[in-house]
Amino acid sequence: MCFVTEGFSQGPIDGFYRGKGNLTSVMGFGFEDNQNYLIGITESDLSRTLVYTNLFSAFGLSEDLDAQVSIPYMASDDNQDFQDLSLFLKYRFVKVNLENSRLDISLGLGFSTPLSDYDIGGLNDIGQQATIFDSRLVLHYQLENGWFGTATSGYSLKLEEVPNSFPLILKVGKAAGKWYYDVFYDFQNAIDGIDYRGTPSPQNFRELEVDYHKIGTTLFRNISGNFGAYINYSNVFAGRNVFQGSRYSLGVVWDFKKK
Repeated sequence: MCFVTEGFSQGPIDGFYRGKGNLTSVMGFGFEDNQNYLIGITESDLSRTLVYTNLFSAFGLSEDLDAQVSIPYMASDDNQDFQDLSLFLKYRFVKVNLENSRLDISLGLGFSTPLSDYDIGGLNDIGQQATIFDSRLVLHYQLENGWFGTATSGYSLKLEEVPNSFPLILKVGKAAGKWYYDVFYDFQNAIDGIDYRGTPSPQNFRELEVDYHKIGTTLFRNISGNFGAYINYSNVFAGRNVFQGSRYSLGVVWDFKKK
C-alpha cells in the first residue's frame, strides 16, 4: 500500500516492495499555495499557485526488484504542459530478519527527462528542462506491527547547466491493515548554482541553485478490494531560490496482485 509515498511529495522511491508480478497504479492531483519566493535566502512578496496531476505506476519484477514510472502534468498561470518523465529501478540487496523486525537495504537508480518543450525563464516555470541521472541508497527498518522508519539519500547528476544535488529524506510511519500513515522530512542541497536576480545578468534559470527543507504527512486507506485513496500535505519552510508554502494532494490507487 505504500506506493503513495512515491512520486509525489517525498522523493522518487521508498523502502517497500510490490512483490513479483504485482502492479500498483496511482492517479494523483495536487495544489500548491506558494505565498512567497526566496530570492537567494531572502523572502520576497512574489507568489504563485500551481496545480498538477500525476500518473504513477510500479511493477514487481521480482521479490527484490521494482520498476516504476511517473508522468506529471503541471499548470502555473499560462505555463501548462507535461513536465518530466521519471523512470526508476529499485533493488533490495540486503534483507536481515530479526526477532520482531526486519532491516532492508536497497539501491535505486533512476533517469528523468523533459516530456515537453515547456518554457523556462520565469517564476511560473514548471521545471528546469534538465535530464537527470539519480542514485539512491535506502535503509528501511520495520517492526512486525507495521511501524517503520526509512532513511534515503544519494546523488542527482543533472545535465545541461542545472546544478547537481544531494537529497535526504527521513520518514516514520505505520503500514498495517487497511491504513497507512507517515510523517517525513525532505531536504535538497544543490551544488554551486546561482541566485535569482543575482549575477550574471541576464540570467539562465537553468543554473539556479534550488535548495529546500520540507516537512509533511501522508494518510492512505484501502476502501474496497484493490482500490484505495490517499491525502498528502507538505510545507516548504526554508531553502534557497524556492517558493515557500503549503502543498496539498489527493489521489486514487489501484493495486493489482498476481493470482
